[in-house]
Amino acid sequence: MSNKFEVTRRTMLAGAAFAGAMAPMVAATVATAAPQPKSVKEIAAELSKLERVKIELVKPPFVHAHTQKAQGGPKIYEVTLTIEEKKIVVDQAGTEVHAMTFNGSVPGPMIVVHQDDYVELTLVNPETNTLQHNIDFHAATGALGGGALTVVNPGEKAVMRFKATKAGVFVYHCAPPGMVPWHVTSGMNGAIMVLPRDGLKDHKGNELNYDRVYYVGEQDFYVPLDEKGNYRKYDSHGDAYADVLEVMKTLTPSHIVFNGAVGALTGENALKAKVGERVLILHSQANRDTRPHLIGGHGDYVWATGKFANPPELDQETWFIPGGAAGAAFYTFHQPGIYAYVNHNLIEAFEKGAAAHFKVEGEWNNDLMTALVSPNTH
Repeated sequence: MSNKFEVTRRTMLAGAAFAGAMAPMVAATVATAAPQPKSVKEIAAELSKLERVKIELVKPPFVHAHTQKAQGGPKIYEVTLTIEEKKIVVDQAGTEVHAMTFNGSVPGPMIVVHQDDYVELTLVNPETNTLQHNIDFHAATGALGGGALTVVNPGEKAVMRFKATKAGVFVYHCAPPGMVPWHVTSGMNGAIMVLPRDGLKDHKGNELNYDRVYYVGEQDFYVPLDEKGNYRKYDSHGDAYADVLEVMKTLTPSHIVFNGAVGALTGENALKAKVGERVLILHSQANRDTRPHLIGGHGDYVWATGKFANPPELDQETWFIPGGAAGAAFYTFHQPGIYAYVNHNLIEAFEKGAAAHFKVEGEWNNDLMTALVSPNTH
């Protein structure tokens, strides 16, 4: 049996199971004596009065233009995500991954709206792709986060709308029947930030405004080795599937990286800031737990699980983000220089690749740190 046939067979079988699992959910809904929801026609009439805004997404680590406080009432934000299956290189040795992506990047773009806004998503699966996909928004309510409404085969597109009822940072990812871990660990995940309508607040309810915002998407890859201990290369996703699945089952990633590759956010790609600037760092991990740490700095205000209805924790050295979640950390830089931002499982940072750099410009403050005795040679 070919790998490609096995992928197709598993998808069809899981699709049937998926439909069966949805049936009792529908039956339970019918049997519940709850107030009747508004009809599609009634909702459409109400939403027709709202302003529509098209979001121009940008590639991470950058985040598209947005207001920190909502202006006016709820809006409908139009977002298009195009699925791209592509081969990417994930380290300096030229290791290849047959990635699955939203809009061509790992992670997919950050989306920003405000609480009670609507997200109208168009998900496009071009006919040049080979696999079935969908999207599950952890910020959404119902239908498996939208996954049940957005299953698209090559050459198809789906349009889905959801109301952003919870404030926070949330993961989104592909979740096709029977193929969820393979798609997620192939890079098909991203995040959405739903800001409170009146903006971020500290633990006392005071406003928190940021000067810069960056999105770090942590990704685990599972690349098979050949008999000589070298990373294998494959002609297609289907050809790689069986071997990749076996590596995935070990729960031992070959690579753990920020924004798609070792060094993607270091050196010339370092994240930039200036002394005195307030920076919001958004960090997601769709599959594994992680422990972000800013070497030489702190998390002044941290929402470790990214939910803004909760007061932030203060002055954190390292914060814990569980797999399948996104966190937010707010920090004001006080010293110039290079700051390493790492997963503080140091093996994963230094041996697997989960590290980034902040390059901060400004004047040195000797009161905060001073060299008293320089190293000397005897």
